[in-house]
Amino acid sequence: QVQLEESGGGLVQAGGSLRLACAASGRTFSRYTVAWFRQAPGKLREFVARVTGGAGSTNYADSVKARFTISRDNAKNTAYLQMNSLKSEDTAVYYCAAGTITADGRMVGTTYWGQGTQVTVSS
Repeated sequence: QVQLEESGGGLVQAGGSLRLACAASGRTFSRYTVAWFRQAPGKLREFVARVTGGAGSTNYADSVKARFTISRDNAKNTAYLQMNSLKSEDTAVYYCAAGTITADGRMVGTTYWGQGTQVTVSS
């Protein structure tokens, strides 16, 4: 089992940057794909990015490509989401998830979730 805890959210002006972190417990973290999702008020949860556990391949939603970068440090059991050129439409609660997650964000089988961290971008 894996427990996840996000950090790094906050209030930032449009055009600014934030780096989110997802700290995991458990010795099997490196085997899992880790993904970031977000949910804005009144909207469905949407996939943002994922990084696989083996080769560390990455995939992104079109809305964040070239602005966000997902990475992981298995030695620290932590995944990151570097967010640059933030826009007001990026405002949401951001969640990290670990499990079997496809390149377009579909989850297969058991998925572990963090509690979320709020990102607010002011225009």
